[in-house]
Amino acid sequence: MHRIGYLLTEGFQVMAFGTQTVFEMANVVAREPVYRVTNHSLAGGSVTSSLGGRVSTDPVTGGTDADTWMICGVVDPTTQVVADDELAFLRAASTSSRRVAGLCTGAFALGAAGLLAGRRATTHWAFADALRARHPDARVEADRIFIADGAIWTSAGLTAAMDLSLAMVEDDLGREVANQVARVLVMHHRRGGGQSQHSELLRMAPRSDRVQAALDFARSNLSRSLSVDELAAAVHLSARQFSRVFQAETGTSPAKAIERLRLEAARTMVERGRHALDTIARETGFRDRKHLRDAFVRGYGISPQALRRDARAAA
Repeated sequence: MHRIGYLLTEGFQVMAFGTQTVFEMANVVAREPVYRVTNHSLAGGSVTSSLGGRVSTDPVTGGTDADTWMICGVVDPTTQVVADDELAFLRAASTSSRRVAGLCTGAFALGAAGLLAGRRATTHWAFADALRARHPDARVEADRIFIADGAIWTSAGLTAAMDLSLAMVEDDLGREVANQVARVLVMHHRRGGGQSQHSELLRMAPRSDRVQAALDFARSNLSRSLSVDELAAAVHLSARQFSRVFQAETGTSPAKAIERLRLEAARTMVERGRHALDTIARETGFRDRKHLRDAFVRGYGISPQALRRDARAAA
């Protein structure tokens, strides 16, 4: 039985609390109660969420109530004052439990307790600079969805806390169970921690349905050449009109946008480590592995081989 304790403070983020369903579904997939999830606060009693709902909690008892502690963040951690008794609890929990996780802005509480010193950590991208400034002894990696550095885990924005929780399930019960849980939760796939917080489609943020449809078409057909003529035909525009509208809405050319989509897809495949680089290059539309490598170095400042080594080291 794996004991998962959630530490809730006033104004805790609702979606961080929602990660409990990952452990619930792990019990369903395993067909036995492999996880026991409990809710705690420092003194016990009712705690109010960021949305106003209230949750009944048990008091903590020196950090020994759980094997894993999930520390829920608040909406604005820059105005949060972490109480001395919470800091003492976090320090005790870090030595008496198997792992401690800061969900989204929960990383700020871990930093205040000194648990991020000398460690890699992440948080929501909007607060990464604040975390870095507040805790310069931590190695904050702003563009990661979650990081496990020894017994200390941190996640980015709140959907990334779902990925962190799935990674814990994989750590405890194996990859197949984690993949089954992801399918039950209708998650697109189980993302590795090294994956970027940002999606290229979100970065480009097209305003019209036609440009969005062209990007969706491109992402579903990356192994093809994807000329401007082909993209324009897919959304029933002339090539000239399509190029003009695309540039106006995304701030980039179709060719550069396609390369960014190719790189994003290739990066995910590289980090998962399941395919040879020649296969990845072919499936994401690069001419060969040299073309893939050149694009990686230009786009990320690192080769695919080095990225794969880093992803394996962080796993």
